[in-house]
Amino acid sequence: MFRSHIQHCRACGTAVDHRLPDDGDTRIRAICPNCGTIHYENPLNVVGTVPFWGPDGAWVLLCKRNIEPRRGKWTLPAGFMEMGESTAEGAARETHEEAGAAIELLGLFTVLNVVRVGQVHLYYRARLLSDVFDPGHETQEARLFREHEIPWDDLAFRTVSETLKLYFADRRAGMFGVHAGDIH
Repeated sequence: MFRSHIQHCRACGTAVDHRLPDDGDTRIRAICPNCGTIHYENPLNVVGTVPFWGPDGAWVLLCKRNIEPRRGKWTLPAGFMEMGESTAEGAARETHEEAGAAIELLGLFTVLNVVRVGQVHLYYRARLLSDVFDPGHETQEARLFREHEIPWDDLAFRTVSETLKLYFADRRAGMFGVHAGDIH
């Protein structure tokens, strides 16, 4: 069961009540007893890419994190989607910000629900246009890896390892699909 983290009204600052709204909603919400504002909490979208290199896509780009959480661990370039951008635009932006990589964005590849932390991770396949990278401040190092070189035990997040496993399985099969699942 989800437990609200909202304690005060964002509109007027009054301590909120946690109850069912009077409008027929079936979920407990944070409701301001002063101004009546109902506060909804929704999952955050994390958007990123699986940047690949080479005519057969045998290399993937990983970034070594320079920020918490999981500083020093490897990840695909990804981050929180911003207001005013699509998931694809956010994925391309994050790839540029974290890896300094030039890409051609391809199709959506994985949609992974991380219910425990209220996130949905969406990864797109992306063809690298160059093997020269200019990582931003959130990244210690950006580097290409073949499947057998992936630092599997040093990956930052389970969504990254699941997405990489699916990428290499689809690559071996010679066909890329769209994958959806839940991370528990």
